[in-house]
Amino acid sequence: MKRLVCRGCGRPQSVCLCAALQPRALPPGLTLMILQDKHEARHPLSTVPLLQRSFPDSRLLVGEVFSAAEVLGDTAMANTALLYPLTHKPVLATEYYADVRCLIVLDGTWRKVKKMLLNNPWLTDLPHLALQPQQPGRYAIRTSPRADGVSTLEATVLALNALHPAGQYDNTLAVLDALVQQQLQFGHKKP
Repeated sequence: MKRLVCRGCGRPQSVCLCAALQPRALPPGLTLMILQDKHEARHPLSTVPLLQRSFPDSRLLVGEVFSAAEVLGDTAMANTALLYPLTHKPVLATEYYADVRCLIVLDGTWRKVKKMLLNNPWLTDLPHLALQPQQPGRYAIRTSPRADGVSTLEATVLALNALHPAGQYDNTLAVLDALVQQQLQFGHKKP
């Protein structure tokens, strides 16, 4: 028998997270594009469904290869920022944060995201944001090969806080905290 799914949070009804979900609008003039690896899209503990429900006006594309036109539409590459720590060029200077009209977030394991970058070389031409989290990631139920690794939901909130400091999007992380707490109560251990 198939489990019933909550329409509000997209999780099975037995582990509904609607009470912790705090949907809100993106800053005016900003588009949030989430490019998700097809394998990550099937992971039951992916944070992207919660990210999408937290920011209902975000857009999600699932796959391995994306065209710039498909992702950006009319937004110029100069007004787009990739949330990823590229090493071949400097990060976007803070004085240009106000010019960002589209934030592209990649979702998948680090290995899958690197493959996504190889399959979509136009992404590496974009100005980019690299995060420097001030505290360890809150996503205690999945591992990261990086000491500064955080979930896609956390990374997006950090980026939005950087781009639009007046917005203070930290309350969006309540749903992630609820997910983690739930899984830890069920005895979930990191893979």
